[in-house]
Amino acid sequence: MAHLLIRRAERVVTMDPDRRELSGADVRIRDGVIVEIGEGLAPEGAEVLPADGCLVTPGLVNTHHHLFQTLTRAVPAAQDALLFGWLKTLYPIWARMGPEHIAVSTRLGLAELALSGCTMSSDHLYLFPNGARLDDSIAAAAEVGLRFHPTRGAMSIGESLGGLPPDALVEPEPAILADAERLIAAYNDPAEGSMLRVGLAPCSPFSVSRELMRDAAILAREKGVMLHTHLAENDEDIAYSLAQFGCRPGQYAEDLGWTGDDVWHAHCVKLDRHEIGLFARTGTGVAHCPCSNCRLGSGIAPVRAMRDAGVKVAMGVDGSASNDGGDLVSEARMAMLLQRVDRGADALSAREALEIATLGGAQVLGRPDCGAIAPGKRADIAVWDMSGLEAAGSWDPVALLLAGPRRVRDLLVEGRFVVTEGRLVTQDARRLAEEARRLTRTLIDG
Repeated sequence: MAHLLIRRAERVVTMDPDRRELSGADVRIRDGVIVEIGEGLAPEGAEVLPADGCLVTPGLVNTHHHLFQTLTRAVPAAQDALLFGWLKTLYPIWARMGPEHIAVSTRLGLAELALSGCTMSSDHLYLFPNGARLDDSIAAAAEVGLRFHPTRGAMSIGESLGGLPPDALVEPEPAILADAERLIAAYNDPAEGSMLRVGLAPCSPFSVSRELMRDAAILAREKGVMLHTHLAENDEDIAYSLAQFGCRPGQYAEDLGWTGDDVWHAHCVKLDRHEIGLFARTGTGVAHCPCSNCRLGSGIAPVRAMRDAGVKVAMGVDGSASNDGGDLVSEARMAMLLQRVDRGADALSAREALEIATLGGAQVLGRPDCGAIAPGKRADIAVWDMSGLEAAGSWDPVALLLAGPRRVRDLLVEGRFVVTEGRLVTQDARRLAEEARRLTRTLIDG
């Protein structure tokens, strides 16, 4: 869509440097970029999108997901397990996947995210059974239309060498690095407004070697791409790091080149004050995954302490096998509530949680062109209908958003509609659900 005018929004949450919120405002979009914000803007031939009674926000940004897990929601044997037991239960199921499973689970997960107002998502695919490749996820994401930051994950240390995953799911490290280099050359687009950026993401300290962590960091910096992994997720994770490496996860990361503004770590539930200071000094980002952390009993991440120290914090839904869903608005609400449980009712406001879920995500993913509604920013915008029953009686639509509409009304990515009137434009939702159920049955039946 070349020219669009969002007209008369009840409130526009800009997330600009002044965090302005504008009432009765219009937003003009040309060729995928926001060019003008104001009241009573002339249509000038634009297609007009009425936004009376609507809250308009930047699109939400998801910084940690395992989209392949969308076909393994609520697996009974994994329901009540801690992280390591949960993984050991699911590894054999994931080993039965193939390219079609990866593609459909990616489309399903991204479609679900889109309906929750998400315009940009990362993905962490770290196992490649039966011929599956990251290319399968990349092709599927292009069909849905979200801005996509897939990462080439990896596991190289199997059970026989003291790692957690079964040997059948690990790869030789030279092959991992060679494929990472291939993917960057084939797909990574570093340009402003890019729809696709590839990162490198060895899975975790308990599934890859120190050498692979170091070599991945060297390759990423040589190619100018970002680094991602899991870190300090729970007490088991800390104990493993101390036993295997003789140090805490933050020290391990720093020693191997895994700090800096081109790095973001998932979870970080158990960071101590020294590690928080390290991340703040180095510009290292954190993907906060509150629902998954609750589901796995991992604990409450020190988000307030991280934010106060200056750490870049973003939101992540994590995989649906540890979350059961991919609703980014619910994730932001859970982040707010958990900090209040831990630190008091004034620990995290709804507006700060929304900032983490929008601008915070763009900052962690290295996207200064996204995350705000301001002239020159990419037109990634969510329009929320606040006129329904769930929002009636509200005095503050911004605060109510985290508990109000459960589905975005309209979603624009690069100025193009992905959701219109609460319906996916780029996918046949019914057919996608049928495909997902069919493939899930193949996993259940083995």
